[in-house]
Amino acid sequence: MHFKYCPECGRKLTDKQAGDDGLIPFCEVCEQYYFDIFPSCVIVLTYNEFDEIALCRQSYLSDTYFNITSGFMEVGETAEEAAVREVKEELGIDVTELTYAKTHWFSPKGLLMHGFIAFAKKKDFRLSAEVDEAKWVPALEAPKIMFPESPSNAIYPIYRQFLKMRGLSE
Repeated sequence: MHFKYCPECGRKLTDKQAGDDGLIPFCEVCEQYYFDIFPSCVIVLTYNEFDEIALCRQSYLSDTYFNITSGFMEVGETAEEAAVREVKEELGIDVTELTYAKTHWFSPKGLLMHGFIAFAKKKDFRLSAEVDEAKWVPALEAPKIMFPESPSNAIYPIYRQFLKMRGLSE
């Protein structure tokens, strides 16, 4: 979000030099800079002891393609806590190991995505209302039903990191 008005007093902001950051919206009344802010979320590739990946389909995203678990971070929550919570909420399974898989910028929605690779023992899913379908898919077969690869799609860099981590080949 780009600030145009001060959220404290409502005055229209003016651009003011802020060190090396360049011109930043500034409130002359409150003497406060307002840097652009953006939402943070997590995206989690969950796998099991058989090197199967948990893929889910959410009709509000697609009736055809499957995705890995993702969701917004809550205020006061770390990215790691959000990753574990989102897998539990959406799939009803417990993560026992978590590996950071870099951050990814999702330009279509202006989101910073914190990527993770999570391990969970294979068990049946207990889906949340926002997930229409989920299934365990052998890792090397997953791209057949995942969203197509594109520059803003964070699934594929995380997927490739997973394959390397597990010693699997595309």
